[in-house]
Amino acid sequence: MRVAIVKLSAMGDIIHAMVALQFIKQRVPNLQIDWIVESAFAPILEKNRDIDNILTLNLKAIKKSKKAIFDEIKRVKSYAKNSYDLVIDAQGLIKSALTSKLLGKRVAGFSKSSIREGVASYFYNFKVDIDYAANTIDRNVKVIGEPLGVKINKDDILNKEPFLFFEPSAKIEPLLSKNRKNIVFVIGSTWESRNYPKEKFLEIAKALKESILVVWGNEDEHTKALWLESKSRYIKAVPKLNLNELKELIAKSDLTIGNDTGPTHMAWGFNRPSITIFGPTPVSRVYITDINKVIKSSSKVNPYKLNKQDFSIGEINPQDIVSIAKELI
Repeated sequence: MRVAIVKLSAMGDIIHAMVALQFIKQRVPNLQIDWIVESAFAPILEKNRDIDNILTLNLKAIKKSKKAIFDEIKRVKSYAKNSYDLVIDAQGLIKSALTSKLLGKRVAGFSKSSIREGVASYFYNFKVDIDYAANTIDRNVKVIGEPLGVKINKDDILNKEPFLFFEPSAKIEPLLSKNRKNIVFVIGSTWESRNYPKEKFLEIAKALKESILVVWGNEDEHTKALWLESKSRYIKAVPKLNLNELKELIAKSDLTIGNDTGPTHMAWGFNRPSITIFGPTPVSRVYITDINKVIKSSSKVNPYKLNKQDFSIGEINPQDIVSIAKELI
């Protein structure tokens, strides 16, 4: 049986969906799984032994040029020649539903009440019902597993094997301290209100006195990383890393502390310690484990309508994060 999973973006969402694969392949070993993804996020999936083929699209190019839609439709139709027995739309958006329908005749996805863009459900033959406010990982696991007759429970996920992998590079080992614990700071995210203030990250670094490695993805984050580096001898702004190098750094570090964003969630995928800092987004996005902790501001979050003007993340006491970090390292 040949299956295509459509999960185009974003980094954290892809990671939270990937956990399902190891259990599906255990229970349906002859299944062939192809994953359809935005090209920018393809490196997240690389080296995962449960994925047979990573097939890329560049739907974001359509925003720059409407003509690009014809190239992407052509690309999807070329993938459809693989004759998929089932296509699973694990995204639940109109664009992912359309992509799924072009890929194959039998399409599974979320029910209308389970997703924000409910119209997408009209493209599915098999519909999976789960509360939109439910844990994000549980949602992803159910929409991928249920159409295949595979039930994955919480204990399975808590006892998962690491499912992210990397190709070793020469760039990472020189960044790692041999004398102190290596702690990755993830200081950026998609909205400013999701970002813990750099001044408070600095307080954490000064209190821990370990080797702090600050990762960044754009020039604004780079500026913040350099500011942090200038304020403490314990802090280093790492060079620009590609996704493979970022995976290696997080896998080899002792702890990751960061905002609710993809790189922070990588630590969970590697079974490495982490602290995720939440403000305007719900804690239900993640699993809390013995080594993966969260800290949330006092604001109440409506998962159906996130408030981008909620800057309550800045109210979190750095010493509370320091206390958790000391327990983990």
